[in-house]
Amino acid sequence: MIVQTIAGVDEAGRGPLAGPVVAAAVILPDGHGIIGLDDSKKLSAKKRATLELEILEKTIFSIALCDQLEIDSINILQATMLAMTRAADGLVARPDHVLVDGNRLPEWDHEAIAIIGGDALHPCISAASIIAKEHRDRLMIEAAVQYPEYGWERNKGYGTAEHLAALRKYGPTPLHRKSFAPVAQIALI
Repeated sequence: MIVQTIAGVDEAGRGPLAGPVVAAAVILPDGHGIIGLDDSKKLSAKKRATLELEILEKTIFSIALCDQLEIDSINILQATMLAMTRAADGLVARPDHVLVDGNRLPEWDHEAIAIIGGDALHPCISAASIIAKEHRDRLMIEAAVQYPEYGWERNKGYGTAEHLAALRKYGPTPLHRKSFAPVAQIALI
């Protein structure tokens, strides 16, 4: 019997007003023994952090991103597809098949299928969801040190009331996505 290598791919950070979109690709080895994998949004921060360490230790993975400049240049959908492509192409072992969370696939040369809600259905996508989210959250927490008024350590760049109030008061930072309406509207004032 031929065993096929399957990678899961997911992203984090399509909706925020600031920072990159991050994608991850994960190949789970047979008998990986990672218990509790699920959609990262369904897990507590503590559980995600614990699972992330185990995923990074036991799997083949790749993390890639598109920063806010790329997002503004090509739009968030295309940037997400590019980050996913970079993540899948960054794996040290080429997968035979790729499972992608969502309803669209990047234009790439991988055999792949898009699965709506796949991050809750397939452990390899769940693992990718977890490490993409944890990586992006860390980037935004680090950015909050330089830009403390926006509350990114709490909101991770999403358009919360706190973030929008700071955006109105202080204006956009270099990390803001200028093509996103709330940021673009502030820039026009």
